[in-house]
Amino acid sequence: MDGGAVRQGAEGARIDALRLIRSRRVGPVTFHRLVAEHGSAAAALAALPGIAEAAGIDGYAPASVAQARAEIAAARAAGARMLCGGDADYPGALAELPDAPPVLWLRGDAAHLARPMVAMVGARNASSLGLRMARRLAEALGEAGFTVVSGLARGIDAAAHEAALACGTVAVVAGGVDVVYPPENAGLAARIAAEGCILSEQPPGTEPQARHFPLRNRIVSGLCRAVIVVEAAARSGSLITARTALDQGREVMAVPGHPFDARASGCNHLIRDGAVLVRDAADVIEALAGPARPPFGARPADPPAMRRQAAPDRPAADGAGLHGRILDRLGPSPLAEDQLIRDLALPAALVAPELLALELEGRVLRQPGGLLSRAG
Repeated sequence: MDGGAVRQGAEGARIDALRLIRSRRVGPVTFHRLVAEHGSAAAALAALPGIAEAAGIDGYAPASVAQARAEIAAARAAGARMLCGGDADYPGALAELPDAPPVLWLRGDAAHLARPMVAMVGARNASSLGLRMARRLAEALGEAGFTVVSGLARGIDAAAHEAALACGTVAVVAGGVDVVYPPENAGLAARIAAEGCILSEQPPGTEPQARHFPLRNRIVSGLCRAVIVVEAAARSGSLITARTALDQGREVMAVPGHPFDARASGCNHLIRDGAVLVRDAADVIEALAGPARPPFGARPADPPAMRRQAAPDRPAADGAGLHGRILDRLGPSPLAEDQLIRDLALPAALVAPELLALELEGRVLRQPGGLLSRAG
């Protein structure tokens, strides 16, 4: 095969991947399941209309080649390039996640993704002491060889990016890689694109919405060996990132604060529950250099007997009846997929295609960490 044909084949595979993840009701977990079942994104695209028809959805069409090419052109105009799972530059730690983004858009230097990474998150309305701590930690960790990752938000995020810029920082944004939120961080974002890198899984030009931020947070933690919470209230997005990090098997660390300061209550709770207490960068480096600890708050793994699927001779359920049983067991609160399968007492191979059909119908929502909930 000549070089041109090789390039065309590689480009076609990337367009197929982009089409599949942009197809209606296909999220990252569904993407990976479809590719695993059908062997490639191209084969999954070919199968999607039939899957949708079997689920009672008429006229389903995957995202088109024209849509994919338009997104690629918009990314190029914004100075971004595509990273796909399997690319040499795609971060290995992120690729291991079951909900890893199939496609990332990157502005800047991908070399920063090859270094060990730590995330730093915290309050948007941070105190002067919290901002000073974030700067000191980020600068020292950068000098120690770590890339500092954060979400380009106000407060702790911006302080961490600013201090780590000279050594390397990665900003993961909730909207398009070319959309800066909040707007006052436009100058900082331009500097990160020039000296670090900016990542997003959303199409270029996407304005961030509330639902995008938890998705962004799983990438922030998924890239990293540890998440450091510098300052956070008892109910905050930073604690959601910490919980996501736990689900991903990452280390969670926190900077303690005064018990009377509401902005420190989330960090103090994390430390009480077993997070690594951080006074300076040396505490972070020491914790990461030591033997791996079981993540705090994690449930013990189910014994092998609990993980076995139902016996193969168990009677199969009809599709419509199984749909009803699945929906009866799901509500707005997320439920682990393996728990759902145990509750149904049916083989995973029988439940999986019905779950996919319900996802395509928009009746079941799949969330990071293998969790399912019923659509409202």
